Amino acid sequence: MRIDVPAGKDAIEYVWGEMVPGIGPAAAHFSLSVYAHTTLGLREFEAARLRVAQINGCVFCLDWRTERDGEKVEEEFADAVADWRTTSAFDERTRLAAEYAERYTLDHHGLDEEFWARMAACYTQVEIVELTMSLGSWLAFGRLNHVLGLDTVCKLPSGTSPARH
Repeated sequence: MRIDVPAGKDAIEYVWGEMVPGIGPAAAHFSLSVYAHTTLGLREFEAARLRVAQINGCVFCLDWRTERDGEKVEEEFADAVADWRTTSAFDERTRLAAEYAERYTLDHHGLDEEFWARMAACYTQVEIVELTMSLGSWLAFGRLNHVLGLDTVCKLPSGTSPARH
């Protein structure tokens, strides 16, 4: 970890809450909002989120699985996300969500008219804005956690630390 955390303090709570009180809590609120207020389906949401996590290398984000009403994506889903171009496990919206996540994080200048035509055919404008804001959150905060080394000390809701990859 690249940040000194006082003994007895939870690293994520300290960095996100106490260190920069004018920024951290607002960032945390935004980060949580994409989960609390999404209208996207679980599979497309997770395909986009996991693709950003794979690119960022955030250990916590890679181990995390969004749960809705007791449902999570299947265990093999992360492998399908990495193989989004050829997997048979995805419908068009899910595949496009993974593609958008990859292109957003690696080549946002390359999002051409052909891509946007495919997005508009599958997603409403509201969904496109929502997905884009979610991608921005995951890209920024997954990288923040990974770069500062917080991703290996964060606790999953179960109370366990994520596995090191």
